[in-house]
Amino acid sequence: MTVDEFLTWAETHPGRWELFEGVPYSMAAERARHGEVKYAVQTALFRAIRKAGLDCHMLPDGATVRVSDYTAHEPDALVYCGPKLPADAVEVPEPLIVVEVGSPSTRRIDIEYKVATYFAVPSIRHYLILNPDGPPVIHHERQDSTTILTHILADGRLRFDPPGMEIAVADLFEVPAD
Repeated sequence: MTVDEFLTWAETHPGRWELFEGVPYSMAAERARHGEVKYAVQTALFRAIRKAGLDCHMLPDGATVRVSDYTAHEPDALVYCGPKLPADAVEVPEPLIVVEVGSPSTRRIDIEYKVATYFAVPSIRHYLILNPDGPPVIHHERQDSTTILTHILADGRLRFDPPGMEIAVADLFEVPAD
């Protein structure tokens, strides 16, 4: 099916889904630590946007990124800039930053397949891959139409330019204390 057909189809099928080369795949249930790290990443992105005073927005998982006519991903977090999307939007047409928190069932897909498919989207400048067990963080950064730099950071700060913000690696894993 096409992404347009998938988006209509997904409205009547509970759960989280992604479309790979025309075939919908159900996303596996998440482990607790995966959810905690997703929350930490989403919070860190939101705070960095506000601190930098950017006209950008963070969306948690649930938003769809179309990477081709037959493939659509649902990252664990993303950032887009410009006007806020309509409240009923399910697709983000021009994401700038996408984030995947790895899991045992998706780690290989996130590292190999999604790097190529996410960077097929011209607006995407940054792709982060996190292991829920902690650093390092893999940061793929588009330099131009043919160059992707990869940074592997165990500590320090990540710079996202554009849009012009920074996040400490430790903040990506900071979960609320009980």
